Amino acid sequence: MPHRSPLSFPGRRAVLRGSLAASAALTVPVALGGAPAPALSGRPSAQWGVQTGDVTSTSGLVWVRSDRPARMIVQTSATESFRRPRRWYGPLLGPGTDFTGTTALRGLPPGEQVHYRVILADPDDPRRTGQPVHGSFRTAPVRRRDGVRFLWSGDVAGQGWGINPDLGGFRVFEEMRRRNPDFFLCSGDTVYADGPILPTVTLPDGRVWRNITTEEKSKVAETLAEFRGNFRYNLLDENLRRFNAQVPTIAQWDDHEVKNNWYPGQILDDARYTVKDVDVLAARSRQAFSEYFPVSTLPARGAEGRIHRVVRHGPLLDVFVLDMRTYRNANSPGRQTDDPTGILGAEQLAWLKRELSRSRAVWKVIASDMPLGIVVADGTANFEAVAQGDPGAPLGRELQIAELLRHIKRRRITGTLWLTADVHYTSAQHYDPSRAAFKDFAPFWEFVSGPLAAGGFPAVRLDPTFGPEQSFVKAPTRANLSPAESPQYFGEVDIDGDSGELAVRLREEGGGVLFTKVLQPGRVGQ
Repeated sequence: MPHRSPLSFPGRRAVLRGSLAASAALTVPVALGGAPAPALSGRPSAQWGVQTGDVTSTSGLVWVRSDRPARMIVQTSATESFRRPRRWYGPLLGPGTDFTGTTALRGLPPGEQVHYRVILADPDDPRRTGQPVHGSFRTAPVRRRDGVRFLWSGDVAGQGWGINPDLGGFRVFEEMRRRNPDFFLCSGDTVYADGPILPTVTLPDGRVWRNITTEEKSKVAETLAEFRGNFRYNLLDENLRRFNAQVPTIAQWDDHEVKNNWYPGQILDDARYTVKDVDVLAARSRQAFSEYFPVSTLPARGAEGRIHRVVRHGPLLDVFVLDMRTYRNANSPGRQTDDPTGILGAEQLAWLKRELSRSRAVWKVIASDMPLGIVVADGTANFEAVAQGDPGAPLGRELQIAELLRHIKRRRITGTLWLTADVHYTSAQHYDPSRAAFKDFAPFWEFVSGPLAAGGFPAVRLDPTFGPEQSFVKAPTRANLSPAESPQYFGEVDIDGDSGELAVRLREEGGGVLFTKVLQPGRVGQ
C-alpha cells in the first residue's frame, strides 16, 4: 500500500488545524525547573493539562487534575466556537484521588471530531471557575471506508533519563502528535517508579545530561504520594501535555510502574526499599495509575476493576489490552510442563479466548506489554517474559501462549497481530509453524517499538519454540544509551478503509520510516 501523508484521510487537514488551535489554548505558564506555575487568581487551575482515553464510536473519557478542590465540568461541541455546547457534570476533585478526575462522555456522534473544554468550579461558589482547558479527539467511525490510523510505543522517563530542557523535553511526543493519529496505544512502563531522576548525568563522551527533577522522583516510589508524583512528573513536559490534548490514549501497565521485573507475592531484596512486600507497592501504584489515566474498566480508586479490556474502534479494529503483571506466577527458569497460571492467569486467558472469538472486527490487535519470542531474562537463571530460550516444545509460560494460538487457529480467527514495547529497541518478528517446535497455530506477526524517553538497549536472542524469524531489528550496540545518543522509536498502523489492508511502519524519532509491512485482511495466517 502506498505511503500516505498524515492528512490523507478525509477532513484530516481541518482536524489538524483545530487540534493545533486546541494545543495553543492548552499552553500553561512554566515555573523554574519546568513545573506548571501556580495559579494566581485564587480559582481552580488545570495546570497539568487534559487527556482522553478509551475512545469508541460513541463514547470517551476525559481526564483532568486540579490544583485544589473543584467540581469538574466538561463542555463538548462539534465546532471550536462552542456554539450550543453540551454540558457534562463530572466528579468533585479532592485529595482522595490526588485532585484528579474522569468524566465519561456517552452518546457522542461516531466518526466525528469532538471539541471539548474542561472547566473547574469552586465547590463552595460555582460561579468562581478557572480558565477553561481545551482539547479535541475523534470518535471511532462506524463506516469501514473511513479508515484508522494509530501509534504505539512505551517506556517513558526510564533509566534516569528524564525531562531534559536542553533537548526540549520529550520531543518525540510532538513528532507523534503531528502524525495526527486517531489514538495512541501506550504499551506499558508509562512511568519508572523504581528509577530515580538525578539533576545531572555525565555521558560517556563527557557531555552532561540535565534533568528536571522533583522530590517524588529523587528516590524509588514506596508511598502512594511518591507513586502519584511519578505519574505527575511526566506531565511537567509541555510536549506530552499538547499530545494528550489532541490524541486519546489506550494505556496499559508493565513492570516499572511498580518495580523492575515484579510479580505478585514477591518479597524484595533491594536495599533501596523499606517496603519489601511488592503487593503493597503494586496496590499503591495501581491506585495512582487509575487516577492518572482514564481507563474504562478501572475506577479512580483502583480497588476494583481491571486493566485488561477490549477497546472497540469501529468495524475495522478491536484492541485487546493485556495485563501480564497482575495475574502472573513467579519468574522462574520456566521449564515446568504444566503451568495453568502462566503470565496471564487462567481467568484472563479464558477472557481473551472468548473475546477474540466474539470479535467481528477486521483486525484484532493484541496489545501485549511483553514480547512473545524475545528472551527477556530476570537475573542469571530466571525469565521475565514468555520465552525462556529452550528451543523445544512449549514449557512454562509458553504453554498458555500455545493454548491461545491453538484456539485462534482452530476457531479460524483472522486478522490478529501482536504489538508490544518493553525491550527498548524496535523489531519485527514473523512466527510460522514451519519453523517452530510447536506446530498447531497459524502464522502471525509481532511488532516491537520503544522507548519513547528512556535508555536504549541491545537486541537479545529469539526463542525458536514458535518459529520466529526477525525481518527487521534496530537497536543500540551498548546498554542504556541516552535519548541524546540514540533515537527513540514508535510504531504506526494504518488501516485502509477501502481495501482493509493494514500497514505497519516502524519509525524513529526524526521522521524516518525504518520498516514497513502490509498485511491483507481476512486471512487465517500470513
